[in-house]
Amino acid sequence: MALHFELVTPAKLVRSDDVHMVVVPGTDGEFGVLEGHAPFMSTIRDGAVQVFKTEGGAPETIEVRGGFAEVGENGLTVLAEHVEG
Repeated sequence: MALHFELVTPAKLVRSDDVHMVVVPGTDGEFGVLEGHAPFMSTIRDGAVQVFKTEGGAPETIEVRGGFAEVGENGLTVLAEHVEG
């Protein structure tokens, strides 16, 4: 099963994709999210969101600055203040 991942800034939807796992730079440390993760909300620090399309695959790295991450029934949504690139 896949995790639905969305990356959003105040200006636009940057990405909406089904992936294996996402590692988020939380304020209290990095955390990984897989399909079926318990509901969770965290502030995020400046850093790299790592997106793993497949199990064991190399991650795609997306630099973000500030914001929030929310895990819910619909998957993971990262609301970033700014996305590099």
